[in-house]
Amino acid sequence: MNPSPFRASVLSAHTTDLPPGSPPTFSGPAPTAQLRWLPRLWYNTAYWAMWTAFTLAYSFRRRGWHHLPRTGPVLIIANHQSMLDPILVGLAARRYLSFLARHTLFQQPLLAPLIRSLNAIPIDRSLGKEGIQTVLHALEEGHAVVMFPEGERSHTGQVQPLKPGVSLLIRRVRCPIVPVGIAGAFAAWNRFRRWPRLAPLFAPPTDATLAVSVGPPLDPCRYLDMPRAEMLEELRQAIIQQVALAERLRRK
Repeated sequence: MNPSPFRASVLSAHTTDLPPGSPPTFSGPAPTAQLRWLPRLWYNTAYWAMWTAFTLAYSFRRRGWHHLPRTGPVLIIANHQSMLDPILVGLAARRYLSFLARHTLFQQPLLAPLIRSLNAIPIDRSLGKEGIQTVLHALEEGHAVVMFPEGERSHTGQVQPLKPGVSLLIRRVRCPIVPVGIAGAFAAWNRFRRWPRLAPLFAPPTDATLAVSVGPPLDPCRYLDMPRAEMLEELRQAIIQQVALAERLRRK
């Protein structure tokens, strides 16, 4: 099946396929948002440390990373099962990402410096006017911004309805929207577990093995005049489709 004109233009302009098994070669945002060398070194170090840890501890797998534009602004929308989710999305990308994080996390003395150093952006869970402006500003600077439009971790592992405020943001976005699905994270460390469960690579597989699927970019223009409920459900289904692909990819 041939890609849509929008998808074809995005992929030809921003992506380069790598042979299977090739390590990611990071690309930064647009020139106005380039990271300095020290933050880049720290991000790369954290990336490879987490890549090794999650491969060994959770049999981590990923697919579809070529769908994510290598440069320019991108809005990444993913399901939210666990505290592990930002790390998993980051491991599935070949570029530096910025993450939306609940503003209360920045009030924790030990956690705040860490998430700031990894490009986290404080935002209110309801995604109000100020939060929307924060996201748009980051996109204008050329960042790839990760958000979890459910607004909180799932109570069941299933993709919950998206927050209504998401529709206000989507109508103002003029960059590719990339759906991402995470599988296994709910079993590994859901909101009801105090400590995470491991699923080591060299042990028999469990329901806590992890996988991420990155879907093809969506054209934001199609949502300009779409009714809010229809828009939110279509975006939710796009995420659900990637969750199903990630579930099939998990080591079982």
